[in-house]
Amino acid sequence: MADHSIISALVLGLIEGLTEFIPVSSTAHVLLAGHFLGFKSPGDTFPVLIQLGAILAILLVYFRKLLDIVVALPDSPTARRFVLSVLIAFLPAAVIGAIAHDFIKRYLFETPILICVMLIVGGIILLIVDRIDFKPRYRSVMDYPPSLAFKIGLFQCLAMIPGTSRSGSTIVGALMMGADKRSAAEFSFFLAMPTMVGAFALDLWKNRHALSFDSASLIAVGFVMAFISALVVVRSLLDFVSRRGYSIFAWWRIGVGFAGLIGLFLVG
Repeated sequence: MADHSIISALVLGLIEGLTEFIPVSSTAHVLLAGHFLGFKSPGDTFPVLIQLGAILAILLVYFRKLLDIVVALPDSPTARRFVLSVLIAFLPAAVIGAIAHDFIKRYLFETPILICVMLIVGGIILLIVDRIDFKPRYRSVMDYPPSLAFKIGLFQCLAMIPGTSRSGSTIVGALMMGADKRSAAEFSFFLAMPTMVGAFALDLWKNRHALSFDSASLIAVGFVMAFISALVVVRSLLDFVSRRGYSIFAWWRIGVGFAGLIGLFLVG
């Protein structure tokens, strides 16, 4: 493994962990950074597989709450409804992702201009939504009914277009459907668990023959870096959005999108 590849994997893992759970599109950031770093993985598996590091960070932070939910399942209708809601929200992305996986990886992941445009468009939408004075009806993820979860799951499907942002689309959907800012972000955390594990498993299976020892080692480097950096974000994000909202992420998206377009115009 070349030193350049290891450094690139560290940088990309850091970017993945810092951006996975904020509404700026971690996939867009990793793909654009990889493009300009000249980093390429077999079947574009790297951006998907290192996401498992971010998922392990969320599992660690929410381990106690997840354990309490599992223990309460036999006796608590609230716990059973919550688990059902997460699974229902996961279902649309699972079906569409399995059907459209090859198209997404072959064409959408290979179109940096599209990624930049979606960053800008998504930033504008997030900026507008953040300034609307919604009247929240749901302030706890444990109170989300399955019907609301399904609608949020449909919004999550928009994130199959790189640059849209999985967390961004689910948060915007939740806000529009009556959730407050904190619970919208938290439900996005929980929905990420089955969604990203499913994407990891599908991508690993489809590209199992293309992975080599070197590519697996680079993925491991990115995985560890993503885990460490995601821990920092997950521990602080909910309090931040409760106080500040999402506008700072909207402006960041717009800035990165325009910077990416300029970079593509100048250096290709």
